Amino acid sequence: MAPARTEPDLSFLLDHTSHVLRTQMAAALAEIGLTARMHCVLVHALEEERTQIQLAEIGDMDKTTMVVTVDALEKAGLAERRPSTTDRRARIIAVTEKGAEIARQSQEIVDGVHKAALGSLPAAEAEVLLRAMNRLVKGHLATPAEAPQAVRRARQH
Repeated sequence: MAPARTEPDLSFLLDHTSHVLRTQMAAALAEIGLTARMHCVLVHALEEERTQIQLAEIGDMDKTTMVVTVDALEKAGLAERRPSTTDRRARIIAVTEKGAEIARQSQEIVDGVHKAALGSLPAAEAEVLLRAMNRLVKGHLATPAEAPQAVRRARQH
């Protein structure tokens, strides 16, 4: 017999909702030809001058994934690699005018997906959920634990 569960399966709840939210996001962004990673790069590159390495860290992407993402943005005419204005050795990701317009559209889409998810809850529950999640993210679940083997992250699209 399997041992009796004494606590709610928080891992399942977080993994499942995160996975479904990512699939909804991927489907919505695909309508304008973007992936979530492309959206992430565009939005964060617009905030300030950032290198490909900095953007990869923000988006939790490995080097290969970042290169593929930036290549796709360049091919679509949404971004380009340029020399940094502050460090001639560094290259930044610069968003084109077309890319800035797509980033505006994609942010509206992302906000809409989040709004729909939260809107499926009564307002008071949505507020409590956000407050609790922010507390976990800034507190008990702020830093991953050291593990003897690498822990695979949840699927990301």
